[in-house]
Amino acid sequence: MIRLFNIAFLISLTMGLHPAMAQDPQAAPKAPQRAPRPAPPTRDPNTPGYVTAKDLADGENAPVKQDGNFILGPTHNPAPEMTVQEGVPQGTVVTITMESADSKFYPGIAREANTGPRPDPADPTRMLITTHPAPYSRTVTVYVPKQYVPGTAAPFIVGADGPDKLLFTALDNLIAQHRVPVMIAVSIKNGGSDAQGSERGLEYDTMSGLYAEFVEKEVLPLVEKQANVKLTKDPEGRATMGGSSGGSCALIMAWYHPELYHRVLTYSGTYVNQQWPVNAETPHGAWEFHEHLIPNSPAKPIRIWMEVGDRDNSSIRDNYHDWVLANENMAKVLAAKGYHYQFVFARNAGHTDGAVKRQTLPEALEYVWQGYPIAKN
Repeated sequence: MIRLFNIAFLISLTMGLHPAMAQDPQAAPKAPQRAPRPAPPTRDPNTPGYVTAKDLADGENAPVKQDGNFILGPTHNPAPEMTVQEGVPQGTVVTITMESADSKFYPGIAREANTGPRPDPADPTRMLITTHPAPYSRTVTVYVPKQYVPGTAAPFIVGADGPDKLLFTALDNLIAQHRVPVMIAVSIKNGGSDAQGSERGLEYDTMSGLYAEFVEKEVLPLVEKQANVKLTKDPEGRATMGGSSGGSCALIMAWYHPELYHRVLTYSGTYVNQQWPVNAETPHGAWEFHEHLIPNSPAKPIRIWMEVGDRDNSSIRDNYHDWVLANENMAKVLAAKGYHYQFVFARNAGHTDGAVKRQTLPEALEYVWQGYPIAKN
């Protein structure tokens, strides 16, 4: 790290002294630019303290019906179910627009420009942020499979950061192959921006049942009305999914409302401390899942599929921002509590890696929906 800094420093000195690079004294001063974020380190899945995992052959996915920990890669070729197949019935897609002015749950916020987030000098795990009201529009994209029978109560999956066209393609093929139930997909766009002080961060990183309640009371009724579908009330027929903070949100929905959701699918789940505002009951945000909540609570009826990449996010600002370690810890505590879970450690993969998703999503969906009846006609 010191060596890289010295090289960069010498280059900057050279540039500053070179006549061709000298700045025009009449030119307006440029705004200071933030230093680029350092590249995350590449992790070894066999690091001491990580869970013991089965190393799969390159290009192979984890067994659909097997719980546990698996290592895949480094090659990530797309599964055939991730492309449109000739002769496979294609679902229809309905787009709904929601305005923040109509929401009793999320009227909209945004972070004030140039105000952080910045660590609290008294507690570096907390962030100091200033926000202001900020209205937004969001779309809800609803996938309805060709095989859906109008008027029947269908199972469904709720996804974050929509629309998720990869999910729709995978469902077309998996439903046709009778590998998952005939299900609706509700792909919800976030309310804007990212991290602490943003609408997206407020929705996805808050450790409470609020987002699930927003979906239940404001999103799903619109979906049923405007997409002309009926959604099951059975939590066994309801799944959540997402990547990054959308992934932690997926588990948050099921954890705080297990009477609504029993199935969870996450890519690079943000099981770290991104929560804002601070909640005294969960001071370390989603890190609390593996630190306290899962170990200290009776097992809940949740089946979960998780993935993390060997180059996934990492920050040294405190001890609660290592995405790889967080997901490793999740696998450890889920196993100790006897959960049905599958954890995939992907080699040659970054944060919410698109190639990994294209390789694994069909298997992940099939795993998550294990035990739910699938019509064969």
